[in-house]
Amino acid sequence: MLRPLSDDLFVLDVPFRIGGMALGGRMTVIRLPDGGLWLHSPVKLDADARSAVDALGPVRFLVAPNTMHHLSLGDWAAAYPSAKVLAPAGLRKKRPELRIDVELSDVMDVGQSPSIELLLAHGIPKLEEFVFFHRPSRTLLLTDLAFNIHETPSWLTRTYLKLCGAYGKLGATWLLKSMVKDKASLRAWRDRVLGWDFDRVVPCHGQVVERGGKEAMRDAFAWA
Repeated sequence: MLRPLSDDLFVLDVPFRIGGMALGGRMTVIRLPDGGLWLHSPVKLDADARSAVDALGPVRFLVAPNTMHHLSLGDWAAAYPSAKVLAPAGLRKKRPELRIDVELSDVMDVGQSPSIELLLAHGIPKLEEFVFFHRPSRTLLLTDLAFNIHETPSWLTRTYLKLCGAYGKLGATWLLKSMVKDKASLRAWRDRVLGWDFDRVVPCHGQVVERGGKEAMRDAFAWA
């Protein structure tokens, strides 16, 4: 079930629908230098997913990358009580019943450095999304800041993304753009992200960008 993208980077793709749209979902698993696992945006926990993850190594971190991707976090946290749960401060307010061990911030070290760097997409307070850069594999992890859906059986999804100018390529949706409160801060975030040495982009919704990820990101956020 887990698809390797590099020696220490794996993804698990699952069906996912919201608001009548079929977006697909993805969890990314990074194997840290000590062999422990770092799970980004955990998807629905079932026996197959757990078996696949356990075969890779012990789960050390469970990461909710924004205030929207949290539906399965509680199940994973219960299944792996020794794993640290990382999440934005806003998620604690939204889901006070969730166990959150560490609030994400731009300046932090909870064991994943120097393999992983993170940066809050400033200017979108409602989403409070952090992007992550996995240095060894030169990979950028996105959640809802941009989709990369090239094919879908859903007419609604296809139509909406075409109207957004985000179908068949990495791009931001109208919903995302409507949430921006400070474009200058978002541009500063974009420029810092483009300073990272990444080539691959792994979004939670849509296809993985295996090559040319930096150019795709630059184009996706040219509007900012």
